[in-house]
Amino acid sequence: MQETKPTRKRYLILLMLFLVTTINYADRATIAIAGSSLQKDLGIDAVTLGYVFSAFGWAYVLGQIPGGWLLDRFGSKRVYAAGIFAWSLFTLLQGFVGGMPVAWAVTTLFILRFMVGFAEAPSFPGNARIVAAWFPTAERGTASAIFNSAQYFATALFAPIMGWIVYTLGWEHVFVVMGVLGIVFSGIWMKTIYNPKEHPTINKAELDHIEQNGGLVDMDQSRKNDGPRWDYIRQMLTNRMLLGVYLGQYCINAITYFFLTWFPVYLVQERGMTILKAGIIASLPAICGFLGGVLGGIISDYLLRRGHSLTFARKLPIVCGLTLSASMVLCNYVDAEWMVVGFMTLAFFGKGLGSLGWAVVADTSPKQIAGLSGGLFNTFGNLASITTPIVIGYLINSTGSFEWALVFVGANGLLAVFSYLVIVGKIQRVELKEPPSKGGTEVLTPAHS
Repeated sequence: MQETKPTRKRYLILLMLFLVTTINYADRATIAIAGSSLQKDLGIDAVTLGYVFSAFGWAYVLGQIPGGWLLDRFGSKRVYAAGIFAWSLFTLLQGFVGGMPVAWAVTTLFILRFMVGFAEAPSFPGNARIVAAWFPTAERGTASAIFNSAQYFATALFAPIMGWIVYTLGWEHVFVVMGVLGIVFSGIWMKTIYNPKEHPTINKAELDHIEQNGGLVDMDQSRKNDGPRWDYIRQMLTNRMLLGVYLGQYCINAITYFFLTWFPVYLVQERGMTILKAGIIASLPAICGFLGGVLGGIISDYLLRRGHSLTFARKLPIVCGLTLSASMVLCNYVDAEWMVVGFMTLAFFGKGLGSLGWAVVADTSPKQIAGLSGGLFNTFGNLASITTPIVIGYLINSTGSFEWALVFVGANGLLAVFSYLVIVGKIQRVELKEPPSKGGTEVLTPAHS
């Protein structure tokens, strides 16, 4: 009997993306939860801690284009699995730096954080690539929002747990626990992830539904054996829409990396909380960020289904959410703890609502270099992972408070709004000019919506 009801294997794939991104962001946040205790034990100042926080970002940015090319060359499954194993191993090793002399401990910690960043580089381009392959256009906003919202879920789930571990066992144990968890998950990933056309239990009805509605199901079947296509990169870097999206993502990530690095330190040093309390408090904005993140994708896809343009459907949640994220500046004018938590929660909800950059990447990336396109997007976006921790470290060191740090982070939200309203323009899939073929003719790839 012929199957007519589509299977729903794409939702299992999405669950795996959500779980791996949760582990990904929890591993990034380990240093933030451990930061205040680590700073005290090693006797380092805010500027030094800022540079340690930034180590991840340097490598993460440097690894984006190579990571994107590896994804396009070898496929998402194997490259991603290797990345999960490697970043988890380097996370685990950070738990052993405490016994070293201070200079060696700081240097080793910087190097290990650097290696975590390099190993994590293919992760988000891989997520966008898998979503583009497995989900139709009208489901892509929700799917992208769900995997992206894992960053908030990671903080909501793991910040209290990691705060408790630091408080009761010491900061070193946070790295060991999270490293072991990731190593185990890399094996689960290899057993679960497939390309749509290679999945052993997907039926034709689901595959047809994905393919006929904009899913790039044959993405990995069309891999080439050459290196990064530098002319493709040049074409993307001269595209106004993409440049606006890149600037917007840089600003969004400035907010992200404040929460991933300095926020728990802010709660401990500026607001006088214990690290245990700070871990619990940090989870509250994260929960609202998670809700905002999922809601942003749902609203965007709902607008698409109602007949609105892709441009309007993606921009409305982004502009509204990131305007709301600037509300964190109001923390400078209140003393009550509940009000500080309230404004941070509102800001994080807004940031989640506006975090649709990866949906835009899935909507706009040229089919032949979806991994490389995601890598280029993430390169620009994650320059903020370098600059934000360092700038905030200098602001705290020179002023003795977090006041200007919050202004700096809030202003990034407003700059992202400006970028999407003024620079981006119409959101559409980019058409790349192919290099001349052997016969000397030049062809355009068709646009996919």
